[in-house]
Amino acid sequence: MTHNSGTLYIVATPIGNLQDITYRAIEILKNTTFIAAEDTRKSKILLSHFNINKPLISYFEHNEFKRIPQIIKRINSGENCALITDAGTPAISDPAYKLIRNAIDQNIIIESVPGPSSVLTALTASGLPTDRFIFEGFLPPRKNRKSRLLRLKDEVATLIFFENPKRLNRTLNDIHTYIGDRPAVIAREMTKIHEEYLRGTVSQLISYTEENKMKGECVILIGKDKRSVYFN
Repeated sequence: MTHNSGTLYIVATPIGNLQDITYRAIEILKNTTFIAAEDTRKSKILLSHFNINKPLISYFEHNEFKRIPQIIKRINSGENCALITDAGTPAISDPAYKLIRNAIDQNIIIESVPGPSSVLTALTASGLPTDRFIFEGFLPPRKNRKSRLLRLKDEVATLIFFENPKRLNRTLNDIHTYIGDRPAVIAREMTKIHEEYLRGTVSQLISYTEENKMKGECVILIGKDKRSVYFN
């Protein structure tokens, strides 16, 4: 770290309701030199709402190798960077950790500004055990999908997955096949107007998603075993 190097701030932003942002996050975003955002168009909506006008640079999965050296160079020259994702906490199922790892290698100061997380929001409202949980992110679309689920079958923990609505029913069927018919919850549109928690067994949720069109990104939670919690 050079004497005049800047700081990389990892800033959590709302997952739906803009009022969920923290005072500290707003202060950091207003005072940083520039903001690295997953989707600059979406981020402008948030920043405009809080009258924040800072230079934006895109940083996402398909431009990470190009952007990382650029961002690191700017921070080493004395600029501060706030890293944000479209919604929630950066580095959770997105490539932010690669930038963070490179910053660590450069001895850059890193500060995490905690805030909203869809994983914890879904877990705490699910009614499933919270003493131990495993976050699996998105399952592979095809390859290694079966083997990954089979590895989780004997885990004594609440399992948490991200899924988009188009693959939701398929994923539930795979969970039913390889893990079993356990207590389950689907959380969708969290903190938004149409927030919804669907609770039941995996088989019940399969039936529901076959008959009802789902919208919005979903979080799937699977209970430890059949005795972990009961839903009517």
